[in-house]
Order: sequence, then structure tokens, then C-alpha cells
Amino acid sequence: MLWAAVGAVTLGFFIALEIAARRYGETGPLTNQAREVLFAPKSGTVLYVAMALMMVVLTWRQRFIALGTAIGIDLVFWLVRSAVGAEMMFGNGALLVTLGCAVIAVTRRTGRERVLLLQGVGLALLLVTGRKTGYTWLLITSKTRPTVLDPYVAMADHALGNPSWLVGRLVEATGTVGYHVLEWVYIQLAVAAVAVALYQLRHVAAERRFPRHHLVRTFLVIGLLGPGIYMIYPVVGPIFAYGADGGQWAVADLWPNTPPPVTLPQSIPFDEFTPRNCMPSLHTAWATAIFIHSRKGPRVLRYAGTFWLIATLGATLGFGYHYGADIVAGVVFTVTIETALRAFDRGWDRQGMRLVAYGTAVFAALLLSYRYLSMEMAGHPWLFGPLVILSMASVVYGYVRLTRLWEREDTVVRLPEPRREPQPELVSTDR
Repeated sequence: MLWAAVGAVTLGFFIALEIAARRYGETGPLTNQAREVLFAPKSGTVLYVAMALMMVVLTWRQRFIALGTAIGIDLVFWLVRSAVGAEMMFGNGALLVTLGCAVIAVTRRTGRERVLLLQGVGLALLLVTGRKTGYTWLLITSKTRPTVLDPYVAMADHALGNPSWLVGRLVEATGTVGYHVLEWVYIQLAVAAVAVALYQLRHVAAERRFPRHHLVRTFLVIGLLGPGIYMIYPVVGPIFAYGADGGQWAVADLWPNTPPPVTLPQSIPFDEFTPRNCMPSLHTAWATAIFIHSRKGPRVLRYAGTFWLIATLGATLGFGYHYGADIVAGVVFTVTIETALRAFDRGWDRQGMRLVAYGTAVFAALLLSYRYLSMEMAGHPWLFGPLVILSMASVVYGYVRLTRLWEREDTVVRLPEPRREPQPELVSTDR
């Protein structure tokens, strides 16, 4: 019943987004996903990594059959598209195999086996449909928020030393090699997430159950809550508001060579197609989640998680997509969500509730400060800069301290009580 309720709520959410998108003359997430059953997908890589996520519930023999079937279907699609001159892209096979597993679960499985297979299919479809949902959310933000708050965030960013301008010049200095490496990392974030998730879910097929907490849950919650904040705090980013990509809507062509001057900020009108998806930086949020969940993996996975976080920060700032203030908010956002999910799994205790409330308060204080204290932050960077960083660090420190406490509690081995030897019965010599 719980899974049915979650499925109903999720389907209702997707339908609402579909209706909202069609009001603006665009197709929604359900239509776009259904279209990829036959037509060229937007990203075949995402469909295959989603299928890999679903295959954690299968045996090795079933995995080889599923993968072979997906590749065979894609080869057929490739030949047909080549013959008719259609757009070329792979991934239809992976999506069809995933949908086929859902049909098998309903028609050929029963009991726990059915639930487990449907859970695997659900995770895969949530990953691919969540990506489509993100595109629809971005469309809605650009259509419903005609003004943006970039001047406020740009003034607040003076307290952090204008990191987007600094990293932007560093990326330019690295040339095409550095640019393409960061671009690949930025685009293929889902691949890194699935690599960590596959490590965490590697025992699902043997144990016939999912672990209590894993990366996919954090990813989905971040993707669910983040776009809602975009609607409250619309920001387009330095390359649009202060760069050439903003065209006639840009305040000036300053990024990345000249930091914006300290002037009284005000909201500015912007076009109807640039997403307002900066505050908080969800790429930073997801990369932070990957970093956190990779800490319990082998050395290679830990190194990869660290690299992905650093490279993602370099891309988000160096490409002018985010301000430094967005990065700080994204880290606090993720750590608070991660704390809440772990506390929910354990059963809410006082320490967990306290840290979630504190992280939420810090996140809200950051957004309010960027909006209403931006001039003060720009005028006193040596005061507000350390305060912003310390506020983020305090949430991270609280999370590390609390999770270590939880881990110690979980690993405490209760020694059995010593067995009492029976005492010899005293025989009285009295007559």
C-alpha cells in the first residue's frame, strides 16, 4: 500500500507537470518519455545507466540476457534509422527492456519477487523520467518568472571574492583540454551517481532487498525540492546576467574578466527561455551527495567521488553557470537533506531533528542574506565572507559528528551476560 501511494502521488505530480507544460505550448515529461520508446532518445547514456540500476535486482544470467536484448534492439533501430535517414541515437533498447521487466513483474512474478523487481524498475524509470521532469521545471521557471535576482546574488558574491569570475579566467587559461574535461564531468553527472549507486546496491540480488539508505534516494529528493526553490529565488547565472550569452538582457558584458561594480541591486527582467536554475546549485548538491556516499566505498570510488566534486565545482563556476553563493547554498541544502533521510531511517532522535532544523535555518538565512543584506556583504567582505563559509562548515561539521555517533551506536556489540554456574547445594549436618 505504501508503494502504491507513492506511485499514485508521483504519477499525479507528473500529470500536473504535463498539463503545466502544455499550457505553454510544450510537451511534458510523460509525453517526452513515451516518445523515446520509438523515436531517438535525448540521451542514450542515461537510459542505459538507468537499466543498469534496474538490473541490481536480477541474477547474473538475467543481466546478460537483458543487456544482450537491449543491444540487439538498438542495433535494429540503428539499421532502420540509417535506412530512412532519421535522427541517430541509441537507448531505445534499454528503455524497452526496462519496461519489459515491469510487464514480467506484473504477469510472471508474485509476492516478494514481484515487489523487488518493480522496485528496481521504479528506480530506473524515476531516474529517466526525473531528468525529463527537470527540463519541464526549467521551462516553467523561465515562463513564470519574468524577473531575476542576479544583481543581489552578484553583490553578495563580493563577500566570497567573486569566485565565478576567478575560476572562469582559470578555465580559459587551461584551453580546450580543461574545458572539455569539465564539460564532460558536468554533463555526465548521472553516470557518476549510478556508479556509486551500483556499488551500494551490489548485494540486492543476493539479499533480495534494498539497503535502508542509498544515493538514489538522496538524488531524487534533491531533484524534487530544488526546482521549487528556483520558483522562489529565480537566478540565471553570471554568463547570462553579466556575460555575452545574455544578449540584450544582460546587465553588461563583464564575465569573466571584470567583476561587477558594487551598486545598489534590483531585480532585472529577463527572456522567457533561459532557466532560472541557479539558487541553489543542484549540480553542486548532487556532486556533494556523490562525494558523501562514496566515502564508504573502496579507494578508487573515494578518489572518483572527490574528483567529481572538485571538477563539478570548477565547471559550475568556470562556465559561469553559478555564483559562489549558489555553491554554498547547494552544499548546505544537500547535507540537510542527507541528515533528514538518515534520521528518518533510524527513527527521529533529538540530535537528528536538531541538525535538520539547524541546516534548514542556515539555508534560509543564507538566501535571506543574499536578498536583503547583499550591499552590506559587498561593503564588508572580510566580515561576511568568513561568516558565510563558517555557516556552511558548521552544518558539514555537525553532519560528520552526528553520523560518526550514529555509526558507533550501530556497531556497538552487546556482550551476552555471563552465564551463572549453578552453585553446589549445601547439605546440612544438623540432625
